[in-house]
Amino acid sequence: MNTEVQEETLTLEEVLAGLKPNHQLILWNDEINTFEHVIYCLTKYLDYNEHQAEKLAWTVHTEGKCAILEGSFTELEVYRKILQQEGLTVSIE
Repeated sequence: MNTEVQEETLTLEEVLAGLKPNHQLILWNDEINTFEHVIYCLTKYLDYNEHQAEKLAWTVHTEGKCAILEGSFTELEVYRKILQQEGLTVSIE
């Protein structure tokens, strides 16, 4: 009896493509939230340090929006709800 096992081989690109998150959590600029509040939320809920959070806040301020997190839709939805409860304007793309 011949029991050959065939292995499936994937290229590095195929493996990496499977690991890439397919959604982004977008923080939008608004006229309501202060820099301090945005920085507070980014450090508290997304574990950014103060410097990183400040850079993201400035990007949102100058460009109108900024991707603040990447991951699965399900994962990002949790953070979207938390940040919206804090008054931030966020969406998933």
